[in-house]
Amino acid sequence: MEAVGRLDADTTGLLLFSDSGPFNHFFTSPKRHVPKTYRVGIKHPITNEQKEKLETGVELHAEDGITLPAKVILQDEKNCDITLEEGKYHQVKRMFAAVGNRVESIHRIAIGSFRLEETLVPGTWRILGEDDLSALGFNGA
Repeated sequence: MEAVGRLDADTTGLLLFSDSGPFNHFFTSPKRHVPKTYRVGIKHPITNEQKEKLETGVELHAEDGITLPAKVILQDEKNCDITLEEGKYHQVKRMFAAVGNRVESIHRIAIGSFRLEETLVPGTWRILGEDDLSALGFNGA
């Protein structure tokens, strides 16, 4: 059994585990651009300018080029959901730093269209069914 992707030590939320090579490859291949959504708590209220920069892509320190555009949905002035289609090292933290803000908490809430159930207690798990695999966009191939 292997983790499909990873979370940083200070990040909580959805993790998938599988003993299927095709399943693992489907979700970890950079070519697939599987979206991952995070609920992010930030230190300073997010500005419209910061939101726009995140949504068009930002340049990360010590990287060539800019990030792929992110989708940002504000929850309130210091919390938002951000959806990424790439997985660079500490990307969420680095993106907010690049626009002049600081991340205080990160919780992964979705992979693809599969959302973490709020009723699933942290530290517990469940087996995915066919409907779950369909929501994840995995057809078994």
